[in-house]
Order: sequence, then structure tokens, then C-alpha cells
Amino acid sequence: MVLVLSRTYFPDGTNGKLDCEGKFICSTIELPWINNEKKVSCIPEGKYLLRKRYSRKFQWHIELVDVIDRRFILFHPANNAQKELKGCIAPVTKLSGPGLGLQSRHAFVSLKSLVYKALERNESVLLIVQS
Repeated sequence: MVLVLSRTYFPDGTNGKLDCEGKFICSTIELPWINNEKKVSCIPEGKYLLRKRYSRKFQWHIELVDVIDRRFILFHPANNAQKELKGCIAPVTKLSGPGLGLQSRHAFVSLKSLVYKALERNESVLLIVQS
């Protein structure tokens, strides 16, 4: 399965549209692009494999594998990139400004279900991040 994240960059945050094989899944929010600096920048554009991950903080969520110079880049719920993200990607139901969104948990549950079902079928899940 291939997911495509198409980004629009703003000084205060990055907004995106996540599609799966041409079908809209959800919008996304991220930190602004600041040269891939840890904890303050979104990640570089590129191709990343996705996998399941568990943590006490986020429970079951989605991790991007082999992000250059970064660790633990995740898809997890958040509605304000500047206040709640440190390089991760948050799915949102609706965008409300640069790096801001609404109803992230609802969007995350839908995305996680889609990705986990593919992984359970032993499919690889590829994320392509582009502008």
C-alpha cells in the first residue's frame, strides 16, 4: 500500500493532504521546515516505510522507519503542531490554520485502522512525502 502526503509549507507550520491510491484519507499538520532540525522541524521529503509501534504515552500508533538524522518520528494525534509535536505528523479531520487542525483523534483512528489492516495482511506500507 502506498500513502502520499502532499505538503504546503508555512512559516508557522506545515499542512498536508494524505491520500491512499488516489483516495483522500485525512489532512495532516506538522512543524514548519527548519532544515530537519530535531524537535523543531518537520522531516525531509522522501519515502518511508511505516510500522506499528507501542508506547505508554501514545499506546498503539504508527512509526516512520529510517528517517534521516531523526528517531521516533510517528503518526499520532495532535491539534497544534507547535505545542504538541516534535517532528511527528498528526492526522486531523479538518485544517484550521498553518500547523493547526481539528478532531485529530478521529482522523488518527481511521488512519491507524487502514495502515494496521494492510500490515496484518503482510503488505508493506510506504509513505511518500512531497510538496
